[in-house]
Amino acid sequence: MRGEIAAGDRLPSARALAESIDVNLHTVLRAYAVLRDEGLIDLRRGRGAVIRADTNSAHAGLTEAARAFVTEARRLGLGTDEMIDVIKETSRK
Repeated sequence: MRGEIAAGDRLPSARALAESIDVNLHTVLRAYAVLRDEGLIDLRRGRGAVIRADTNSAHAGLTEAARAFVTEARRLGLGTDEMIDVIKETSRK
């Protein structure tokens, strides 16, 4: 979204990233899986994580808006179930 990486760029290996930011390898693997599920990267054995050429910037914007919503909801003390209720209520209007 900030233009720091482009389609076709390779992300660091999960192991290298985990070591460089001092987090558990499985945390990075889960994050990469989320990015894959969101359609932002491809994960290929032997090739690693690669930014997809066909990423949908609108989807990325929606993901960022969702992150902002969750951050604000948590700041206000809402739990996951309460956030879901807010979303359901909003979608009915």
